[in-house]
Amino acid sequence: MHPRQPRSRSALKPDKKQTRRTDKPAPAAYHSVSKTAEKRRKKPHFQSGRKKSTPLPLEEQKIIVFNKPYDTLSQFTDGQGRQTLADFIKVKDVYAAGRLDRDSEGLMVLTNDGILQAKLTQPTSKAAKTYWVQVDGAPSEADLDKLRQGVKLKDGVTLPATIERLDDPSEQLWPRTPPVRYRANIPTTWLSITIVEGKNRQVRRMTAHIGFPTLRLIRVSMGPYHLNTLLPGQWQYVDKPK
Repeated sequence: MHPRQPRSRSALKPDKKQTRRTDKPAPAAYHSVSKTAEKRRKKPHFQSGRKKSTPLPLEEQKIIVFNKPYDTLSQFTDGQGRQTLADFIKVKDVYAAGRLDRDSEGLMVLTNDGILQAKLTQPTSKAAKTYWVQVDGAPSEADLDKLRQGVKLKDGVTLPATIERLDDPSEQLWPRTPPVRYRANIPTTWLSITIVEGKNRQVRRMTAHIGFPTLRLIRVSMGPYHLNTLLPGQWQYVDKPK
């Protein structure tokens, strides 16, 4: 079932700039330059391993948006036989821009462009990431204000977050397997949470900190990229926003 937009938000609104590429991407990996050439540059680019990436020609860029299913690792290999990105994406030389927990769902961006990868993941970039989050219970506005202002976690105080309530989108979303536990005497609440940092399991720890554990978490946007109507396991090429 395709997710329709809840009345209060537009996180899954299609982006006209994100159109499927009809041409087959060229098989290119990260481009690197010599150390001598790098020294001439005033500002260093994103470093991947021992080599630094330079801007890729548009015709060589690969950018993929993927709807990661629940219980899938956000990596291409696993020694324990668990489901990974390789079970869905057969494209070579693309790497995930950031991670998504195994028990989380939704948008991942994969690319062979090291500079784009850095813009989406480096803390200094402050790329916005929006999640639809189902929490256990009914937080008050005072509870949500704590998240808006920042809460103290073990690894530091979170930056202010944008928090909004959502109309329940459960009937518009794909079913999760296994389903979220249901308890008739305890309500659940859906929130749209936007953060500009990426601490480990940050959103889950934020909601737990104010007493409302996360039951389901779906990333719907990351920087200029959106999940749109992709179903779990589906992916497509997109163009780099201008």
